[in-house]
Amino acid sequence: MTGGAVVTEISTALSVSSLRRTMANYTFKTPYVLEAPSGRHRLFYFANLRKGVTVVKSGATYSTLQYAVDSDLASYDIVYRGGYEYTVNDAAKAGLIAGGVGVTEANFTAQ
Repeated sequence: MTGGAVVTEISTALSVSSLRRTMANYTFKTPYVLEAPSGRHRLFYFANLRKGVTVVKSGATYSTLQYAVDSDLASYDIVYRGGYEYTVNDAAKAGLIAGGVGVTEANFTAQ
């Protein structure tokens, strides 16, 4: 093997390695709120219900909906329904965090 072939193999390996790093996928868990009381009995005052918050994107603007209606969701470009997990890439992750809707690094898990 010549010196040029070694350099080519190393640079190819580095390119594939950096490509894998830039195309990382993450599991995105939508934000949630704790709601209480959920009933009139006094025992309900001690329990909080975890309610998922829907994150939507329209154009370049992210916003949240707590009680989303299916017929309204069709008007948004991207919809992340509250209470579900989604696979997102680096660009979507960066957009969600920068969107100012309460999404932080803690909402993502590397796959």
